[in-house]
Amino acid sequence: MSMLICGRFGPHCERYVQHALRKHSLQQSRNIVSKSHVLLKAPSSSQSPILLISERGFWRFYHAYKNRSSRHLLSSRGHLLVPSNRHNIVTWTRITKALIRPRNIIITGLVGTGAVISQKIEAVRQQLPDLEWMKEYMPESEAVKNLMKSIQSATSKLSLPEKGFISSHLPKVKDAAVVEGIKSWWEENAGKNSAAVLSEGGRVLYAISQDTDQKGTTHKNTVPLLGFGRSGATATSSKKNPEKERLEQVQDEMIQIQIRYQKEIDRLIKENKDLRKSLMLKEPKSGRKRTMRSLIDMYSDVLDELERYDSSYNTQDNLPRVVVVGDQSSGKTSVLEMIVQARIFPRGSGEMMTRSPVKVTLSEGPYHIASFKDSSREFDLTKESDLAALRKEVELRMKASVGDGETVSQESISMTVKGPGLQRMVLVDLPGIISTETSVMAPETKNNIRKMVRGHMENPNAIILCIQDGALDAERSNVTDLVSQMDPTGKRTIFVLTKVDLAESNLYNPDRIKSILEGRLFPMKALGYFAVVTGRGNQNDSIQEIKNYEENFFRNSKLFKDGVLKPTQMGTQSMSMAVSELFWKMVRETVEQQADAFKATRFNLETEWKNTFPRQRELDREELFEKAKGDILDEIINLGQLTPKEWEEAFYNKLWERASSYFFESIYLPAAQTENSGIFNTTVDIKLKQWADNMLPKKCVEVGWDTLHDEFIKIVEKDKKNKGHDEIFDQLKLAVIEASKNKHQWDSKAEDSLRVIQVNTLEDRSVTDKQQWDAAVKFMEETVKGRLHQTQDKLKELTGPGKWEQWTHWKSKTQDHRNRGATKGELEKILSAEKDHKSNLATDELTTVRRNLQTSGIEVTNDFIRETWYHVYRQFFLTKALGQCQECRKGFYYYQKGFTDSGGSKLECNDVVLFWRLQRMLQITSNALRQQVVNNEARRLERIIKEVLDEFGEDQDTLAKLLTGPRVQLAEELKKVRQIQEKLEEFIQALNKEK
Repeated sequence: MSMLICGRFGPHCERYVQHALRKHSLQQSRNIVSKSHVLLKAPSSSQSPILLISERGFWRFYHAYKNRSSRHLLSSRGHLLVPSNRHNIVTWTRITKALIRPRNIIITGLVGTGAVISQKIEAVRQQLPDLEWMKEYMPESEAVKNLMKSIQSATSKLSLPEKGFISSHLPKVKDAAVVEGIKSWWEENAGKNSAAVLSEGGRVLYAISQDTDQKGTTHKNTVPLLGFGRSGATATSSKKNPEKERLEQVQDEMIQIQIRYQKEIDRLIKENKDLRKSLMLKEPKSGRKRTMRSLIDMYSDVLDELERYDSSYNTQDNLPRVVVVGDQSSGKTSVLEMIVQARIFPRGSGEMMTRSPVKVTLSEGPYHIASFKDSSREFDLTKESDLAALRKEVELRMKASVGDGETVSQESISMTVKGPGLQRMVLVDLPGIISTETSVMAPETKNNIRKMVRGHMENPNAIILCIQDGALDAERSNVTDLVSQMDPTGKRTIFVLTKVDLAESNLYNPDRIKSILEGRLFPMKALGYFAVVTGRGNQNDSIQEIKNYEENFFRNSKLFKDGVLKPTQMGTQSMSMAVSELFWKMVRETVEQQADAFKATRFNLETEWKNTFPRQRELDREELFEKAKGDILDEIINLGQLTPKEWEEAFYNKLWERASSYFFESIYLPAAQTENSGIFNTTVDIKLKQWADNMLPKKCVEVGWDTLHDEFIKIVEKDKKNKGHDEIFDQLKLAVIEASKNKHQWDSKAEDSLRVIQVNTLEDRSVTDKQQWDAAVKFMEETVKGRLHQTQDKLKELTGPGKWEQWTHWKSKTQDHRNRGATKGELEKILSAEKDHKSNLATDELTTVRRNLQTSGIEVTNDFIRETWYHVYRQFFLTKALGQCQECRKGFYYYQKGFTDSGGSKLECNDVVLFWRLQRMLQITSNALRQQVVNNEARRLERIIKEVLDEFGEDQDTLAKLLTGPRVQLAEELKKVRQIQEKLEEFIQALNKEK
């Protein structure tokens, strides 16, 4: 071992030389071998120490030896002796410190680096979840142990170069006498185990002086100054500041140590990722299932429940989450993508892309995937196609959440991202704060964004990740003022300065960035300040390319070398770890308080329920819906309890109600006004055939559809009269009935089958027995009477109240009533004169009526007369048909004889046969519809109602409208509070277990 002697300890070296000269005769051993160097080496072995001085420095030592004496500073074994003089003690203390300083720097640096790495590894291990149940898959951490052993052994193996290194790299000294003298002195005082006095890589710094020997010869000497420097330097380098050079050297060494440390940490993190991924992949293969979800997933579920919770008891959501805020285009989304390690958000160039809050839950998993809370689709973040699809989906969801005429939305988009090595936390990306509203933005967009950002930051436990663009002037920042208002003490704020690479290239005053990162420039305060680089301006760069660029920038950053940036403040990884650590710290501190708050709320709600609804079972909206669902399905089953007779009567009545008007007006009346029975039957056959081929089957299907739903409604309405009926279900049942009617479609083949049946039935004119004849007569009589009553009521309405009604009800006739009455009287005279009058009024008859009315001072138009004639003739015809119907009651015998033996009377009962044909068709059609309902349509309706109920059950908004009221709202709130409290307690239990 050897050490270079130079610098300010040269005088002490001089004493060593004087002592050597005192013991040895230099006159005998001195030979001039070189004009520049003198080398003294002990002859005993190659391991003996050596001393290198200049020739002029040697003569200075020689003259100093002759002029004064010195105490021995080295023992015979080469160890330092402590002088009795206090001045010498202080001097040698400084010498000792100076000599061991390089070694301390190197050894302390290595040992300190090893300790830091050891602490970091332990911190990483502590962050891992409890994997005790997976010990059978967990290999021994030999890699970590070997790393620690290698670091510890590195300090013990550290040594300086071997003795003789310098002598082998210096030119040979020509002055043999001098060499021999110094060698003998060195051998006597240094010893075999002496400490080194010269250091490899050192250099002799020369100071010029003049000395005169005994002969009067003047020598120019360069005195060696003991110090530490770099080899190869010239004498002029002594003029430089040695402290500055040492500082630069230490900075370079620190940077190299930091780089090696960071690379080792990256390697360990990568190994940890691979190990955790392999464990997660082995889990499904082993057949064992995890009994508990990850902490972050449980916590995210709690936050989702709280977002949907609308409390009237002011139980606020104060659980922590990381709120990412910043000015527009400040790099908020890029920072979030660096934390997520994937480009998952829509990209734009200077335009607003984030239009609604995006809640991202980060958790660990074997694969790097992303999914939405309300979707089962998973996006592989390692594939560019899936990344593009994910960005498109986020953009579509944002646009869908924004209402008409708005620019931003309060509705949150919930997303989960899993991957190996991701920091577990919940982040909320908010729209950027703007200074000016553009023409394409809705009014009040600026204020709406600020209100939204304030709302998220008002949570006293929300971690504010304040993003500031480093490439812009600090005076243009909007977010810092807002953050300082919401968190004036900075206890929950982390400040992130983005685009530091652009700031460095454009910055003339480095102290400005330093003042930002030290919290002295902006009015806000923060727990930590970080500088990051989130890209090079190229949107197509991958996350790994950005990370490499960031690492290279900080490694060569002038701001870092000048001390503006500290290693702990640089990089996205350091920032992400700090945010995650603060997030979990605040979660542990606040989650129990939140659980206690909801416990108190639950007690208040339960007390209110007992006092308000003491005798009713507590059912929330979902439970009420299930109960109503069962009631509705029971009621649809009750359709099967209707007898065939009840079904056929319902269909018969509904069919005749729908078909009576067309039959009477379009078939019976035109045929009844024909001249003889032959024409009557022909007209009837033609019209019935047209009706059966075109309109009748479709009308019958509609009747069947309406009747089926009417009967179901009757059953539902009947249930309302029961004692245990709950009115809270009425609105839901009506909505289900209406929705099922809209979806229910009758079998398309039913029309064809009905058409065949109806055509064959209407063609049959044979009445087989007296019972059928009497039924047809009764049917005709009832129908004609009904129409006659309708006609009489209409005429009464046209002519006004009669005299009795005028006196008893204090009513009077209008002029129109009088005109109608007078016209009616004139038209009845025509009908009384001609019993077989046709349905149409002749022109001369029309003129006669008008003139008669004019004679009475009444002016009416021809249309007025025709309108009155329609009702008058109808009344006359129906009265005549009713009389004929009564005559045909006993006409079945003559019908069987073909009306040939009618006793000379003109008895014609063809209209009775027509009504029998119609009645027969209605009966057969009703029977066919009943069979279709029982066999097919009732089951189809039941299936449709089940589908409608399922749709309602999935649509919470619809249920909230249909099942409402104070009882439902209180039960719903109580249910949500219980769910939140249970999830919080489950999360707290898992959190304490992880501790």
